[in-house]
Amino acid sequence: MTTNPSEPRRWRKILAAYQRPSHARSILEIVLSAAPLAAIWTAAWVASVFGLWWLALLLSIPAAAFLVRLFMVQHDCSHQSFFRSPAANNWTGRLIGVLTMTPYHCWRRSHAIHHATSGDLDRRGLGDIATLTVAEYRALPLLKRIGYRLYRNPLVLFVIGPAWVFVIEQRMPMGLMKEGWKPWLSAMGTNLTIAVLITAVILLGGWKGLLLIHLPTILLAASIGVWLFYVQHQFEGSYWAREGEWDHTHAALHGSSHYDLPEPLRWMTANIGVHHVHHVNSRIPYYRLTRVLKDHPELREVSRLGLLESFRTVSLSLWDEGSRRLISFRQLRQLRRSERAAA
Repeated sequence: MTTNPSEPRRWRKILAAYQRPSHARSILEIVLSAAPLAAIWTAAWVASVFGLWWLALLLSIPAAAFLVRLFMVQHDCSHQSFFRSPAANNWTGRLIGVLTMTPYHCWRRSHAIHHATSGDLDRRGLGDIATLTVAEYRALPLLKRIGYRLYRNPLVLFVIGPAWVFVIEQRMPMGLMKEGWKPWLSAMGTNLTIAVLITAVILLGGWKGLLLIHLPTILLAASIGVWLFYVQHQFEGSYWAREGEWDHTHAALHGSSHYDLPEPLRWMTANIGVHHVHHVNSRIPYYRLTRVLKDHPELREVSRLGLLESFRTVSLSLWDEGSRRLISFRQLRQLRRSERAAA
């Protein structure tokens, strides 16, 4: 069966056939993510005991990769797509959330808002990377324009920002503080468990082990995770519309990229690059997303973004409502010159 990608609403019915999880496969995926992570952390700890701090620090790189993969399990649990049992999804997500330093209930709530409003210019905010339109940026006073440009600097977006969010900001239910006790319980419960684990790590391996093994792993994994989230929605041909024109399924299919990574990276990131399909139907387990592309090859080129091509998205910072595309600050200057010339 083939369906024209320009008719996105039909895809909801088609993709529903892929959303039933396999418990055996889901458990295997957890093992394939958690076991290597545990082995790498153990090797790093042994290396630190023998004074091989350089090796322990180096091992944080593969550890971060498997921690990102484990985060993708947590991500699927938040969509209730990894197990058929809501309790199994929620408790798996909570336990992984301690390792990823991401309170499960808080993240599930903010991520659900992201899915419900992605691409809607009138409902930007929680769970998104802040994106201004050209008109909004031009209307800002000078200091706020400078602040937005700093926010959009790659060093802030992919290094300082992720460290702040995962290490500091997520210790509180930011954006959800008025939604009752559940966000607070999620954040404080996660914090308490993290504190217990940190204490155990310090007692067993000393503070140097924590500083040279776990902290670099968390920081690197956070940067990788933010990069993946960025390229999934911040590309030139993305989709944004005002609420009167905004369509959820169209935004899902055309406002989310198909980040077409090489096979090893696709496996390591748990197929999160097949993000356009995921946004159309978030109940599909990540291990079935590649089957969707095999069965429906017409989806492979929809919003496709290659690895090398993705690096060029870093400069894109503003949504131009006139041309319906993301543009860079350099392109904004060119736009200003064109407007002055036409005046």
